[in-house]
Amino acid sequence: MSSNHAISKLDDLITTLIDSVKGYEHSADKVTSTEYQILFRDLAGERTKAVDLLQARSRALGGKPNEFGSTAGTVHRRLEDIFVALGGGDKAVIHAIDRGEDYLREEFERVLKDEAIDAETQAAVRHAHESVAHGHMVVTGLKDQLATA
Repeated sequence: MSSNHAISKLDDLITTLIDSVKGYEHSADKVTSTEYQILFRDLAGERTKAVDLLQARSRALGGKPNEFGSTAGTVHRRLEDIFVALGGGDKAVIHAIDRGEDYLREEFERVLKDEAIDAETQAAVRHAHESVAHGHMVVTGLKDQLATA
């Protein structure tokens, strides 16, 4: 079993998690609700811990983990800006976060199913996935609240 495969998968997750951190920070600056601002900053902090965990595992395997997000993540944040500017407000921000959460969850689920990744790396990914599952649950709840409001 090659550690290169695990490092590659970790790096993909790290990049996507960094996008998530930046996304939550960006969204906290865009929403008008103080409650949402605090929540999104808290979720960004939780994701930062997940990034740190996976970066540490990548280093333990001999990797040099990514320290920055992706171009796709930047584009996603710019689209959020457009939706907000067009009058979407906090609802547009929450829907943008929800799309990002869905993508992140899918990425983690793919790696968690990968049998070529060693048990210790899988354990780190499962632990980081807790943040993903929590964020997805919170954002789905917010989206559902807005739908019934």
